[in-house]
Amino acid sequence: MKRIFSSPVAALIAGVCLRLFFVLKYPANSGDTVLYEQIAANWLQHHVYAMNVHDQVTPVDMRMPGYPAFLALIYAISGALTGRIGEAARLWVMLAQVVVDLLTCLLTGGLAALLVLIANDRARPQRVFLAALWLAALCPFTANYVAVPLTEVFATFFTTAALLPLCLLVTRGQNRGWRLAERHWIIGNDYWYLAAWSALLVGLCTLFRPEAPLLLVAAWLVLGAILTGQRESLRWLKTMALTAALCAVPLVPWAIRNAVTLHEFQPLAPRNSNLPGELVPYGFMSWEKTWLYRFRDVYLVPWKLNEEAIDVNEVPPRVFDTPAEKERVAMILEQYNEDLTLTPEEDAAFAQLARERTARRPLRTYLWLPAARALTLWFTPRIELLPFSGTVFPLVQSWEDDPIDQSMTAGFFLLNIGYIGLALWGAVRLWRRAPAARGAIALLAAFILLRTAFLTTLETPEPRYVLMCYPALLALAAQVFDRSETAD
Repeated sequence: MKRIFSSPVAALIAGVCLRLFFVLKYPANSGDTVLYEQIAANWLQHHVYAMNVHDQVTPVDMRMPGYPAFLALIYAISGALTGRIGEAARLWVMLAQVVVDLLTCLLTGGLAALLVLIANDRARPQRVFLAALWLAALCPFTANYVAVPLTEVFATFFTTAALLPLCLLVTRGQNRGWRLAERHWIIGNDYWYLAAWSALLVGLCTLFRPEAPLLLVAAWLVLGAILTGQRESLRWLKTMALTAALCAVPLVPWAIRNAVTLHEFQPLAPRNSNLPGELVPYGFMSWEKTWLYRFRDVYLVPWKLNEEAIDVNEVPPRVFDTPAEKERVAMILEQYNEDLTLTPEEDAAFAQLARERTARRPLRTYLWLPAARALTLWFTPRIELLPFSGTVFPLVQSWEDDPIDQSMTAGFFLLNIGYIGLALWGAVRLWRRAPAARGAIALLAAFILLRTAFLTTLETPEPRYVLMCYPALLALAAQVFDRSETAD
């Protein structure tokens, strides 16, 4: 067994087996999957970045172009091999994502080893590299997303790739990184070179997820604390300017396309996924933010909007502070259910409800619910793609209803807690033992906290959105297995 766990090849083989299990046993899709596939097919067949609206090919900017470009490439290859674009192409997509996700596992191991080398450039990081590689290869929460056509696999890959030079960048800012870079880092030890690589990788990540620049913001905050403390504020400002400019470079073609085709300045994707001329339900979304924090509730209300009838009796009781408020919501929903289209008047009524609820209990809207969303995002079984209920509590009732479902759900729930606990242990341990690594640790922590804070502002708190933080989490968790001595 020791020989097996000391082999990176064995870890990768185990990772392949786990991911193929999800691909073959639990392939999945979502509403976003259909949208991505439609855009990719139109791009390939009609040479237009568009979706079908009322049977018309309509140019859109609803999603970033990175993932549709990947799908179009796979469709072109599979079409050339089979003579048509069909369901079989999905299997090719998933297999390609298996490869990308395994590369992310290797990068996660590299990130964990880098933290050890930052702590002590004479250390031997093989043990930590293997620990992180095994943790990443066998992590079911990231592995099961290779079985669904969504952006998570690529966004996680580019995020992890960007974290490597960013950790070196903040270490270089501490004037500790030059020996490490010279001995162990293939892209050189120059501060500005590291800044350029980081920014370009974040820019590529932004082609898949528009909020990816949050990683750069986290780096700016950490570098700001380091460089201003060293009275190098000018260097900090230059760093921000350079990285912001280079991060924007991969987005230039997309911005030009939107300007030419849609006559708008849109370097990212719009925050609200609405078609031209479609009502953006700002009032309805404001009302949601006064009560919604659990992902399972989005199926009862938000994701039914403009698609299905919404039954007031299916709305969670906590939505209503008083019986009179429930009556008002029932009246609005009764009007909406007549044609399943939210009107501006109905949206305005929801906005008024949101203002009243916020005025009545402002801490609920601005503090307690965002905190509950953050806890829900992180402490969840993460089985959205698996045929399990996801209900952990109440334990006795869930066990009586379906013991197998309860066992699997509770197992994933405890595993998720284990990852988080191990990461906190590793981060605290490395922080205390290695002052030289504190800048890199601060970067990883700032990224996780900043991304989590941003996600609490979204209308639908989907747990998958924190998966991009998992390589950083696992790299910190692997520090628990480090047995080397640190050096200042």
